[in-house]
Amino acid sequence: MRQANQTQVTEFLLLGLSDDPHTQKLLFILFLGIYLVTVFGNLLLMFLVQADSRLHTPMYFFLCNLSLADLCFSTNIVPQALIHLLSKKKTISFRRCAAQLLLFLIFGCTQCALLAVMSYDRYVAICNPLHYSSIMTWRVCIQLATVSWTSGILVSVVDTSFTLRLPYRGSNSIAHFFCEAPALLTLASTDTQISEMAIFLMGVVILLIPVSLILVSYGHIIVTVVKMKSAAGRFKAFSTCGSHLIVVILFYGSAIITYMTPKSSKEQEKLVSVFYAMVTPMLNPLIYSLRNKDVKGALWKVAMKNFSSRLRITH
Repeated sequence: MRQANQTQVTEFLLLGLSDDPHTQKLLFILFLGIYLVTVFGNLLLMFLVQADSRLHTPMYFFLCNLSLADLCFSTNIVPQALIHLLSKKKTISFRRCAAQLLLFLIFGCTQCALLAVMSYDRYVAICNPLHYSSIMTWRVCIQLATVSWTSGILVSVVDTSFTLRLPYRGSNSIAHFFCEAPALLTLASTDTQISEMAIFLMGVVILLIPVSLILVSYGHIIVTVVKMKSAAGRFKAFSTCGSHLIVVILFYGSAIITYMTPKSSKEQEKLVSVFYAMVTPMLNPLIYSLRNKDVKGALWKVAMKNFSSRLRITH
């Protein structure tokens, strides 16, 4: 009877990563730096791909989609976290929390699908190079990108619906720095078993299936690379594949720990969330593209073009 008399929570209190003022200031500097690098790196990549016709290829098309998802993913979380690190009032309305959860899942799930698509693209390019242009046509690329975004939206709607359909009439303190489904479920005023099962099944669809496809693709790539006669070619391919797999392990590993394993400590969940919410969106443009000769060449071309334009204006 007492629970029935309680009213629905209208706002949540985000407890954040630390309640120590000194630690919060250090985290603000760290997160601000990460966010600025994320925004600059992803915007730069999208600009260079648009500006240089040599980068109008399937690989960079998918990278632009990933950069857009990374940029939106990070912007949905980090600015709010930065504000809360410097403010005494760390509340967020129920509707805003719901919107943050939905957008977080949309862009996060889309990243999962895009990483799988990108691994398939690399598999075709390395293991079947003679038929690459006939397989990875622009029509196929657009279809794969559309499927990635659509699957991200569908999975996020399911997860958000099963999270927000529950009554929240008790504590409103979220032991997290943003609104995430596992943290919210701990505050529900009823049994959450069905919602947890639905989120787990969606995790199989958007986490385990893509990561399995990625591992199979890179398995074939590694076998093909080993058979290469050129030592320089093998080193280059292994270097690229190794850096890509590091991103995959960081992103999928931390997401699987959060959504598909038995509940861990709240502190561990928050720390793990930092990796896929902040670190991987920063690393993706650096590892996947800005290290490539083609992108460096496009950057140099744009820089020299701007420099020449300024010289003409000066003279």
